[in-house]
Amino acid sequence: MEYKANENRYDSTEYRRCGESGLKLPPVSLGLWHNFGDRSDFDNMCRMCFTAFDSGITHFDLANNYGPEAGSAETNFGKILRNHLSQYRDEMIISTKAGYYMWPGPYGDKGSKKYLVASLDASLKRMGLEYVDIFYHHRMDPETPLYETMWALDSIVKSGKALYVGLSNYDGETMTKAAQILSELHCPFIINQNRYSILDRTVEKNGILKNAIEAKKGMIIFSPLAQGLLTDRYINGIPEDSRVKTDGRFLKEGQISPDIIEKIKKLNAIAENRGQTLAQMALSWIYSREGITSVLIGASKPEQITENLKMTENIHFTDEERLAIDKIVLG
Repeated sequence: MEYKANENRYDSTEYRRCGESGLKLPPVSLGLWHNFGDRSDFDNMCRMCFTAFDSGITHFDLANNYGPEAGSAETNFGKILRNHLSQYRDEMIISTKAGYYMWPGPYGDKGSKKYLVASLDASLKRMGLEYVDIFYHHRMDPETPLYETMWALDSIVKSGKALYVGLSNYDGETMTKAAQILSELHCPFIINQNRYSILDRTVEKNGILKNAIEAKKGMIIFSPLAQGLLTDRYINGIPEDSRVKTDGRFLKEGQISPDIIEKIKKLNAIAENRGQTLAQMALSWIYSREGITSVLIGASKPEQITENLKMTENIHFTDEERLAIDKIVLG
């Protein structure tokens, strides 16, 4: 499979800066959480990466445990890089993370320096890279002193294995403490990654969005479609080929209640009035919020990427639309 990038890939994309840093990200970034493991079709993975890059998506987001099996998404992405995208490496932002369970024993999880350094070394080997652009601590670890985790991130940057660092799944209070430590270490902490969607407003309650804005850090959002709930997939029930039926690790059948389906139908009606699909509206709703740098999407086929990118065509919401959305979701 030969690949040559679209020469016009940057013509219609506006990139947002991560806080006060020099790094810019596209409106939509491609997450490899799902559909890049060893159970997925490799040619389809290639086509999704090609479609993304041809469309101005420069940012590809991974983690050490993405698969299944853990590590396989990085291995497969490494093959795609090596075989097709290596000449474009300097045009790409590649991120990975560590923080969840990877290997047995006391050093294969959480936030110790030993774990983080070893995990990134393994990630770089799997992807065939000398460095990643962004390395995240994947989740807060109350068992490890915060200073040790931040010191580990700083040492990773100073070793040349990452250009910038980020924090994922942190709350506002802990992020602020971490940012102070990293500032004192002169470590380029530029971005937070958190879950946020029309249906899940946790970042508005736990202080991370407010504190990130105040600290002038970037914010990239994962699960903006609530694991597929904010699409037309579940309006008429649960399809046999849906993620719930075929995977079930993250979105459970019990989560798709009659109440949720009713909310989805009402949200879909607003999207139709805006000339958007429900997914496009859900993405543009996130991207229109203050402090958001980029929105991560997953995909199972290239066409989904193309459709979701259309969200940038209408990111303006009237006050009436915002109120209607909030009334449906929050009551």
